[in-house]
Amino acid sequence: MPHVYVDADDCPVKHEIFRVAQRYELRVTLVANTWVHTPEDERVEMVVVGDGLDAADDWIVAHVAADDIVICSDIPLASRCVKLAARVINSRGRLFTENDIGETLATRDLLSSLRETGVMTGGPKPFGPRDRSQFLQRLDREVHAARKSRRRRGP
Repeated sequence: MPHVYVDADDCPVKHEIFRVAQRYELRVTLVANTWVHTPEDERVEMVVVGDGLDAADDWIVAHVAADDIVICSDIPLASRCVKLAARVINSRGRLFTENDIGETLATRDLLSSLRETGVMTGGPKPFGPRDRSQFLQRLDREVHAARKSRRRRGP
């Protein structure tokens, strides 16, 4: 069964993750620099890491395995997890893969540079109901794909 890891500091879809995890009886670990409210469920764990810049990212990378599911909006973390064969989804339902993570990192770096120089301002559009729906659809698909992949690989 895949394990779900959540970069939880600013994740807007935690309740959706809990619902899907309950439906499929998945273990969920939320990782953050500060405590985040979690439901009373033995399959849900909250891990508070230190205040270091990448402490949550490093913890997730140290624990994630192939076909686990990582929920994050942090592109460098996504890249690290994709390299470990995890299934990585952002809160808007975008799946990061080996085929696109390099380009995604490069685009992130370019946009960051443009914002720093003042050439480009602003960020992503506001998070809305459509994003939440797309996330739920993608998470459901990735849970099924991860389960299928693990059955093929065996114990």
